[in-house]
Amino acid sequence: MAQKSAKSLAVKNSQRLKQTHLITLAIHLLFLLLAFTLRRSLTLKPYLLLSAPALGLEYWLDSIARPQYNTDGGLRKAGEDLDARGLTEFFWDIIYWTWINLITVVLFGNRAWWAYLIVPAYAIYGAFTTAKGVKGMFGGMAGGAAEGDTAAPAQSKRQQKMESRGGQKVRYR
Repeated sequence: MAQKSAKSLAVKNSQRLKQTHLITLAIHLLFLLLAFTLRRSLTLKPYLLLSAPALGLEYWLDSIARPQYNTDGGLRKAGEDLDARGLTEFFWDIIYWTWINLITVVLFGNRAWWAYLIVPAYAIYGAFTTAKGVKGMFGGMAGGAAEGDTAAPAQSKRQQKMESRGGQKVRYR
């Protein structure tokens, strides 16, 4: 029972990688089959350009998550967790979006390649809103009021009540 979690992670990673590779192979073969036979209008330049990042990320995920075994069959390294949050999750999103986009191109033609721009557009939107939030967060740290800003900062209801009662009184013993 030693390394039970490592062994289960290794099995889980192997199954998920096998499933991912099979789905990728099926989708890409379908696209190429239709591009060379039935739908000759499908162009290969966008396919090569837009599929390369997903194929590279899939190779990278395979290299870090593939379990490694000793010569005697014992588990040497289980590999990284493919369900990790953060960057790994973002890589899976790119792979899934590439699959969706390839199927969309097969169904609707070359104009569907423009759907791939949704990912960078969303990234730009996220960066813009994050930068705007950071700017608002640090806005009051300028060391004084902005030019033309003479209004006092808003007070809470509790502060207003204390002011109406004559302010906060300090007792000395």
